[in-house]
Amino acid sequence: MIRTWMADISPLYQEDCYRKYYEQAPDFRKAKADALRFQQMKAQSIGVWSLFERIKDEHKVDQDAVYNFSHSGDFVLCSIAFGTDAADVKVGCDIQEVKHADIKMAKRFFCPGEYAYITEAADEKVRNERFFRLWVLKESFLKATRMGIRLGMDTFEILPGTPPVLIRQPEIFPDRFYYMELQIPGQNYKAAVCSTDAEIDSRIQMRMEL
Repeated sequence: MIRTWMADISPLYQEDCYRKYYEQAPDFRKAKADALRFQQMKAQSIGVWSLFERIKDEHKVDQDAVYNFSHSGDFVLCSIAFGTDAADVKVGCDIQEVKHADIKMAKRFFCPGEYAYITEAADEKVRNERFFRLWVLKESFLKATRMGIRLGMDTFEILPGTPPVLIRQPEIFPDRFYYMELQIPGQNYKAAVCSTDAEIDSRIQMRMEL
């Protein structure tokens, strides 16, 4: 089973709180945060690692467990595979704050059917929702493959149904992939998980404090 946690990292915008969690992070995570320019980005990097460490402690996560991180705005996301075969599972997650849709980017990098799904929207609000819905679905697949954007967003196609379905995928990843879209009440965000494990918990385990 794939389970997902989310945390609000806005308290880490304050230097004293940030330093508390920063000092608890391993050196490689500190170095990654130090290389980032803006405080929000630093807070995301340290915050998502702190969330992961808390989950491991509370739920006895196996050392070889497969996991994935994402962050956007004030929130960080962590998805983890649980179970006897969890080490062989592929999993990717993505969260994005809904903003203004980049239609030119969608035309260039998305598949024609996906682009049509966005541009056929009745108004700008729906168009923005559809763009970021597809964005998290596509990003979560790229992250599940561990290739990221090197794979190319137009090398696979998603039918955004209920649930979404991967209707075309690269030959080098023949496994069947499953999707779960996650609901974040009261927040203007889209989030999704993609995995070769069909059992994906639809609930986000909320942690408003790290």
